[in-house]
Amino acid sequence: MTKSETIVVIGAGVIGLSTALLIQENLGSQQSVLLVARDFPWDSSINYASPWAGAHYRPVPGSSPQALREANQARRTYQHLKEIALTSPAAGIQLVPGVEHLEKPPAEYLDTQSVNNVYSHLPDFQYLSKNELPAGVKWGVKYGTYVINSPVYCAYMLRKFVLKGGSTHKYSLVNIKEAFTLADNVKTVVNCSGTGFADPKSFIIRGQTCLVRNPVSSTITRQNGDGSWSFCIPRPLDGGTVIGGSKQPHDWDPNPSPEIRAQLLTKAAKWFPFTPESGSQFDVIGDIVGRRPAREGGLRIEVETIENGKNIVHAYGAGGRGFELSRGVAEDATALMLDKGLLSVQAKAAL
Repeated sequence: MTKSETIVVIGAGVIGLSTALLIQENLGSQQSVLLVARDFPWDSSINYASPWAGAHYRPVPGSSPQALREANQARRTYQHLKEIALTSPAAGIQLVPGVEHLEKPPAEYLDTQSVNNVYSHLPDFQYLSKNELPAGVKWGVKYGTYVINSPVYCAYMLRKFVLKGGSTHKYSLVNIKEAFTLADNVKTVVNCSGTGFADPKSFIIRGQTCLVRNPVSSTITRQNGDGSWSFCIPRPLDGGTVIGGSKQPHDWDPNPSPEIRAQLLTKAAKWFPFTPESGSQFDVIGDIVGRRPAREGGLRIEVETIENGKNIVHAYGAGGRGFELSRGVAEDATALMLDKGLLSVQAKAAL
C-alpha cells in the first residue's frame, strides 16, 4: 500500500495561500497539503505583510527580464482576480476605474511597446489627452482594474483551503529543514516565506500608509514632480480608503511616523476627489506600517533538491507586488512541481 505523502507549504501570505490552493487542485490521491505559518489572516504582525497591503492591480512597464517575467505573472493574476470578482463577491475584490497621472514619467512609460505589454489586456484602457490631464501632469491613462480588501481576501483563501481538506499548523520555523519534520512522509516543502531563510539577496522594504474614511470610486496613482509616488485605493466591503505610499528599503522601524503621515496626506490632498461635506480634509482611521519582503533580482522560483531526494520549491521575494503577481507565481511554482513529478495528478485522475 502506498504511503500517504504530505506536501508542506510555508507561509500564509497572499502568495503562500494562492500556491497552497493551486497545489491542492493538482494533488495525487495519496497526497495532502499542510500549510505552516507563523502568522495567519487573523493575526496582526508587522512582519506579516499581506493584510497590510492596499491593495490594487497596477501595471508596471519595463523591458528587463525581471519586468517581463512579472508582467506575464501579473496578466495571469488579473484574469484570476476577474474570475473571483464575478463568482465570489465575499472575497473582497471589486472592479473599479484606475487612473494614473505622472508629472515626470520615466522612460519606460514613454515607450509604446512597454506600455502595451502591461496595459493592453485591461478593459477600457486609453491614454488621457492633454485636455484631460490635471495641471503639471505630463502622462496619464485610465483603465478598468481591481482593488482588493487584503485581509478579507486572505481570510477567504484560507477558508477555501480548509474547506477543501487542507490542514494548517501555526509554527515559527527557524530553519527550513524543520518543515520536513512537521508531518509524516514529507518529501516536498514549498517555500512561500516572503524573505526566504537567510537568503543574502532578500531584504525588507518598509511601507507606511494611512487608512481614512473618505470614500473614492476609483484607484488613483500620482507621480509627483519630485519623483515620489502617491496613491489612493478604496477597499471593497466598506474597508475604507488607503492613502500611500512610502518605500524605505532596509528600514526596520516598526513605529508609524507622524512626519510620513503628514507627507502622505499633504501630497494626496492636492489631487484627492474630496466630497463636499469633507471640507477637503481626510478623516483618519489609523496608520499602517508593514515590511514588504523584497529580493534583489526579483522573485526566486526554482526547485532545490537536498539530501535523501527531498525537494524545496522556492517562491518568495515579491516585494510590494504580492497581490498583483500572486496567481502567476502560484502557477509557475505548481508547473515546476508537475514538471519534476512532485505532484502525482495522474494517480488522482485514475480514481
